[in-house]
Amino acid sequence: MKSLAELEAIKNKIKNQVEVRRESDSSTRIVVGMATCGIAAGARPVLAALVDEVGKRNLANVNVSQTGCIGMCRLEPIVEVFEPGKERVTYVKMTEEKARKIIAEHIVNGKVVTEFTIGAAE
Repeated sequence: MKSLAELEAIKNKIKNQVEVRRESDSSTRIVVGMATCGIAAGARPVLAALVDEVGKRNLANVNVSQTGCIGMCRLEPIVEVFEPGKERVTYVKMTEEKARKIIAEHIVNGKVVTEFTIGAAE
């Protein structure tokens, strides 16, 4: 670290990431399965991509969090989207690229990316 400005920039970046993880009743929740099976399948970079994309787009009403085992290890990494008043959408076999597309298409534009859902995988 070379300056106070650099320290301030780091603080603001981390603060934005923490804000993304706060929940409220009226917000959209994105939950990533982070049990051992999910982590082994690549859930950490998926979680990081979701947090990064939500932060870049300043989506104040979207919260990203993690959970334990969702119960479908062969389909990991799994991401579930909970929108107020709508049915849960479960995305499977996620990657960083797919996660970024979910934010762009589903969260921002309201169009579920059906080819990544559990129904398409089955």
